[in-house]
Amino acid sequence: MSLVQLRVFLAAARLGSFTAAAAAMHMAQPSVSEFIRRLEDAYGTVLFVRGGRRLVLTAAGEALLPLAEQTVAAADEADRTLRALTSLSGGTASFGLLRNAKYYALESLVTEFHRLHPDVRLRVVGLNSVEVAGAVASGELEAGLVVLPIDDEGLVVTPLRRDEVVYASSDRSRLTAPPTLHDLAGRPLVLYDAHYGWRDPTRRQVADRARLAAVHLDVVAEVEQVESALALVAAGIGDTFVSRAVADSGAAPAGIGFVPFAEPLFDTVALVRRASAALSPATAELVRLARDMVESSPLLGPVA
Repeated sequence: MSLVQLRVFLAAARLGSFTAAAAAMHMAQPSVSEFIRRLEDAYGTVLFVRGGRRLVLTAAGEALLPLAEQTVAAADEADRTLRALTSLSGGTASFGLLRNAKYYALESLVTEFHRLHPDVRLRVVGLNSVEVAGAVASGELEAGLVVLPIDDEGLVVTPLRRDEVVYASSDRSRLTAPPTLHDLAGRPLVLYDAHYGWRDPTRRQVADRARLAAVHLDVVAEVEQVESALALVAAGIGDTFVSRAVADSGAAPAGIGFVPFAEPLFDTVALVRRASAALSPATAELVRLARDMVESSPLLGPVA
């Protein structure tokens, strides 16, 4: 029993004649008759009573009718689903955004994508870069934007642009010159991304440098959001470091100053995707749009 046979059977049952079924399916009438004959011969039964002005279903035909309708409907739904997944007329785009996406004007990414492709569902998750990389590597997300360095096993990593990391303090005496890692020794630090701690890419770079310089960093407070860290800096509890995009955004309370490090430090924004999987068309289009936004951002500089 083939799907074509079931479609022919349904057309004949619905329209009441082989001639009408043939016209509806753009087939020759003898071909329709042959499809039905072979179906009947295969099961040794008769599906239609032939005669009069209209075909009439037999008991076997009546039993087959709802099953044929279900089978053809399921096949049509499968066809629509697969076509949607291989086009931009449906499907789902899944993507991870780095925690500070709003400071790179990436909040408009979802709005712009939906405007261009309103039939595509979106699943855009805002996480720390560590978790974005892990979700992409596991297949939970198809692709994402991260700050480097991340653990990149099983990933294709494409660096795009970079943002300088700057030192922030409410103590103006600490901002007279770019600080070195040794200058940070003994200064109280307030750091954000508490959940990920020193796995956070920016913190990881600072920790690697401190380790090489044999410098101990004194962290007096850890909070989750960069805005919370800046509020504590403004209160005089300690100093921190943030990306230039955050520093220039106006998010910092009054009284905080910023200065670059003596040895420049950068957050590198990169695209990641699984090495072993192709992107769906919907996610590939979202990746293209995200890449265009990052590469055209005036807040970010070229990768060295």
